[in-house]
Amino acid sequence: MSSGYALHPGAFADLEDIRDYIAQENPDVADRVMAEIFDAVRRLVPFPYQGHQRPELSSRPLRFILVREYLIAYEPEEKPLWIVAVMHRRRSPRIMAAILRGRE
Repeated sequence: MSSGYALHPGAFADLEDIRDYIAQENPDVADRVMAEIFDAVRRLVPFPYQGHQRPELSSRPLRFILVREYLIAYEPEEKPLWIVAVMHRRRSPRIMAAILRGRE
């Protein structure tokens, strides 16, 4: 059965980096954060427009949701749902915008 979503290669790398960073301190917490992120993504599949827009970050019709400290950027109109990036919410908006431009 299909998961209903797909990860941009950059988003996959984002998740690996997040997990590795958290796991340095606590592998169990890293596993929980990853589970929460993937649970949130799965909940988006049937209702992809529940996230909010961030026009200051991208002119594309991306939507965003926050899970803990991580902002998930995705394309709600794509089938399967296309996860573009997963970034720490305190990252500079200019850096977030540059990351998203690089993943078009």
